[in-house]
Amino acid sequence: MLAPFRPRRYSAITSPLRAITVRDLLQLQDAPKQPLEVQGRVRSFRAMKNASFLDLDDGSSKSALKVVISHHGKPNPVLLKTGQSVLVRDAMWKWTPERQQAFELACQPTDVQVLGDVTEEYPLQKKYVSLKHLRQWPLWKHRTQYLGGLMRFRSHIEATLTQLLTQEGIYKVPPPVLTSGDCEGAGELFHVEANNLRADQRKYFGTDAYLTVSAQMHLEVIALALGRVWALTPCFRAEESDTSRHLSEFWMLEAELCFVQEVTQLTSFVQKLIQELARTLIQRQDELLPAMVPQEGAESRETVLGRWQSLLEQPWHTITYTDAIQVLQRQHAISPFVHEPNWGAALQSEHEKWLAGTHYGGPVFVTDYPRECKAFYMRVNDDNKTFACFDLLFPEMGEVMGGSVREERYDVLLREMTSRNMNIAELDWYLQLRRQGTAPHGGFGLGMERLISWLYGNHNVRDAIGFYRSATSTIEL
Repeated sequence: MLAPFRPRRYSAITSPLRAITVRDLLQLQDAPKQPLEVQGRVRSFRAMKNASFLDLDDGSSKSALKVVISHHGKPNPVLLKTGQSVLVRDAMWKWTPERQQAFELACQPTDVQVLGDVTEEYPLQKKYVSLKHLRQWPLWKHRTQYLGGLMRFRSHIEATLTQLLTQEGIYKVPPPVLTSGDCEGAGELFHVEANNLRADQRKYFGTDAYLTVSAQMHLEVIALALGRVWALTPCFRAEESDTSRHLSEFWMLEAELCFVQEVTQLTSFVQKLIQELARTLIQRQDELLPAMVPQEGAESRETVLGRWQSLLEQPWHTITYTDAIQVLQRQHAISPFVHEPNWGAALQSEHEKWLAGTHYGGPVFVTDYPRECKAFYMRVNDDNKTFACFDLLFPEMGEVMGGSVREERYDVLLREMTSRNMNIAELDWYLQLRRQGTAPHGGFGLGMERLISWLYGNHNVRDAIGFYRSATSTIEL
């Protein structure tokens, strides 16, 4: 379990290599004796008769730093505007225990310098802007409290998962983004070629190259050397789905673990991993819960905190695909779904959300899908009809993770690939892993934007990534 965060003393954060941040100051236990220098953006500014009040935001914390600029009844020469970048020098610490912020900084008008001005067209002012509208402002949207907080939240998630996986003795490795084939076999690939070679149809690598859809196969190569490995990489899929749950470019945390022989080994590890993550969120809820929640497209702070707590307090369920289909069919007879659930067909989003939400009210692992529903590399069960695999479903979101025991038997894997009319020569290197010192192994892929969105409460995964790419979006920057 990770150690809880503790505030520091001022002497522990001073460094000639970096400026003091708002977050640094808000976490101090002691009052600095010397004048301070701090930089940031103007979140708000109010000019009064004897003093002006500046809320300074540098993006390091959801809270702004309160700065009082005293001018003792004289006209204030400092008139700041929302969005300006400013430097405050020679500010003195003043305790204000009766207020929401336990201290404020006090300075004179001559101590404030504008570093970066804004024009009248600067779009972020003191008025409500919907998340849908903010998506049209990729240059400015991260300066809002909610979406800026979401980026900090994502940083915490990634850093914590890195610590947890390192503690488990799993090595982080760098798989390639450029690949020669389709890991999933669905054909949803982005083709890559050098611009200067397109006219005469030459190939930069001598063969077709694509943006990766998954790092799994390359991770299997390294896992058979190091035992247990993981990676956090961008993945690209040219799928047509244009929903609040789909992106063309997204990030996956993928792991491959040798000497895994049962699906329950994977599901138990995944549950432990996410529960440990939830504990850190609860420990640091004051810092990580969104300060302000949009009127639409996001869950309340209370709902978000309830989700974190439910991961620890509510049971996690496991059901086989076959049993899940029976449950769904009974529900379909009572209240029909848009898509009728039938054995052999993939679960639709409405099925996943109903199972995890209405039926179980919490996370649920669905295991042992039919072979025709899943990718070729999964281990065939003894019934010869299903794979040793799982999907993890969350309420309101559906699938956030998928994994399986990998098929380590050469003959069985070759037969599966042949039955799907796959290009055997193209993936011969993957088959060779099964002929030269193979070992039982398994792994999983976690969709970061889906997990982050569910944990933070935003309804659309496009808000959980810095610059979203989706089926109907354009790329302007």
